[in-house]
Amino acid sequence: MLTFEDHGVRGGIWRGCLRGETAPARVILVQHGEILAEAVPVAERKDAWHLALSLPAEVLTSGVQTLLLKSDDGAPGEDARPDGQVLARLALMAGRPLDADLMAEVATLRAELELVKRELRRFAADHARR
Repeated sequence: MLTFEDHGVRGGIWRGCLRGETAPARVILVQHGEILAEAVPVAERKDAWHLALSLPAEVLTSGVQTLLLKSDDGAPGEDARPDGQVLARLALMAGRPLDADLMAEVATLRAELELVKRELRRFAADHARR
């Protein structure tokens, strides 16, 4: 089984180290089932490969974008195989709409926390009476 050690994104390039017994047939960057890029693993050791993927400009849009780094046994140019292994996920967030999205998410989390606190207090009060 392969594992991916994420070294982060800098200058539009996502870097990391892939570790496992054998190199995969291919490593791809996928969004919504579409292959955006293919990585070329560069051997560091017998069981480790360096990866560097250029992030396409079309993924840099307002809102939240999630990219998947996958390995599969497909040939170059083929569609992503559904049985491929997801090695990592990269969430990209940008733009003004993001502020409203985050504020709505925080408001929802606060409301849920208040609900949990109220129910926990009720539960504790019921058990204290018994």
